[in-house]
Amino acid sequence: MKSKITSFDIAYKAGVSQSTVSRALRNSPLVNEETRLKVQAIARELNYKVDKNASNLRSQQSGTIALLLFEDPTNDDSMINPFFLAMLGSITRACANAGYDLLVSFQQMANDWYADYEDTHKADGIILLGYGDFVDYEEKLKQLIEQNTHFVRWGSEVKHLPVVSVGCDNFLGGYDATNHLIKLGKQHIAFIGEASEHAPEFQDRYLGHCRALDDAAIGHPESLQIDAVSTEDSGYQAMKELLESDTKVDAVFGSSDLIAIGAMKAIHDHGLKVPNDIAVVGFDDIPISGYTYPPLTTAKQDTTLAGELLVDHLLKMIGGEMVGTTLMPTTMVVRKSCGAA
Repeated sequence: MKSKITSFDIAYKAGVSQSTVSRALRNSPLVNEETRLKVQAIARELNYKVDKNASNLRSQQSGTIALLLFEDPTNDDSMINPFFLAMLGSITRACANAGYDLLVSFQQMANDWYADYEDTHKADGIILLGYGDFVDYEEKLKQLIEQNTHFVRWGSEVKHLPVVSVGCDNFLGGYDATNHLIKLGKQHIAFIGEASEHAPEFQDRYLGHCRALDDAAIGHPESLQIDAVSTEDSGYQAMKELLESDTKVDAVFGSSDLIAIGAMKAIHDHGLKVPNDIAVVGFDDIPISGYTYPPLTTAKQDTTLAGELLVDHLLKMIGGEMVGTTLMPTTMVVRKSCGAA
């Protein structure tokens, strides 16, 4: 079956960017006549048709922003990562302060998952929280770009696509979390979390973790990295696997607080103590992290600032301003899971 021609195909053949193609097809004065005519000729040659309905989001204002959450695995029926729940209040306040209504829903992963928000003019722009497997999700981002949708996402920088993201400096955060353990004298530090392109935030945290170990001349064998998704159960099972392997470990960096909390339970169930036998550090600083036993040391992401920046960047895009990706620093919140706080 022949794949649908997209503006990326036209851009490749014309030797211009995808955004230039979009402007040329709209007869934008920002594109010189020679380039505009060249792009339009290639579009006719490839029998490319502009989706008129999908462009309506740009021409009709609804005064509403859509916040679309990804359904994450959870221990309850909410299917919402508690980290994003902490961000929701900030996003709601920022929208209200800007005079916008907020429409909250789950992302639908069908091919036309964004159509309701564009074609029926429900929203002027979209905020995306969560994505699952990024390799699969990347195709959805390309579709949004293809439709010239105003959208901003929470996450790591996407260097190969014109996507605006707001996120934290995961590399530096991972470095700081591991460096905190190193300063406590830990030499056998495990990393729990998927470290691959499928989970770019975790991958960047792992790379920061490895850099900190390298800088301290401490090894990081493959046996000290265990895959896990961001749930307590996944962290528990990964830590259980690590403990049953008899791999020497005196500290654990859970790539999210949920993973770290699950790991702490597995350590306790194995007859060991946190932090006496194994120190644990997490990442996020979700509200429950201060109430675990012992309270969890973690790399804090500023969810209040994150929500404000997501709304700010999206409204600037809707207003026609150029905005780029913003990465925020993390701060270490030291509690008793690594020793005396």
